[in-house]
Amino acid sequence: MKIKFLLGLVSLFTIFTLVACGNNKEEPSTTEGHEMNHSEMNHSSSGVIPAGLKEADNPTYPVESKAILKTDHMNGMKDAEATIVGAYNTTAYVISYTPTTGGEKVENHKWIIQEEIKNAGRKTLEPGTEVTIEASHMEGMDGAKGTIESSEKTTVYMVDYTPTTGGEEVKNHKWVTESELTSK
Repeated sequence: MKIKFLLGLVSLFTIFTLVACGNNKEEPSTTEGHEMNHSEMNHSSSGVIPAGLKEADNPTYPVESKAILKTDHMNGMKDAEATIVGAYNTTAYVISYTPTTGGEKVENHKWIIQEEIKNAGRKTLEPGTEVTIEASHMEGMDGAKGTIESSEKTTVYMVDYTPTTGGEEVKNHKWVTESELTSK
């Protein structure tokens, strides 16, 4: 009985986490309502960039500069000071996908970039295009099937920041678009 109870709790926690990560019902072009989506996740990464991704020649926020995050992909992200780790020119996508680990569909996830989509080529993909994701921003994302919701040609940034809510520094967070940053 205890095992069933523990399995039930683990299942509920997993479902809650997946729902929380995909519960953004806002239009793809907005970030409000997205604050709690990744609150239980540390989005640090190894800093390895996808093959073919080109550094921006003259980014608004150069590497090692400071900026303020205006987005709330994760709890504690909005208004945090960020250090720019990398700046790249690409197309950023809002996607919806079903995790390979099972669970509910994640809606309007920001951001996957052109170079993280299997066989994407160089042409911007249209909304409604079915894709295979080659990114591991979240558990169950790599290899998942998804649908493009919207796209934005922009400079994307990899950043380090300490959440305004406290906790460990997030290293090499992927991705923040230029419109999600402001000067310090």
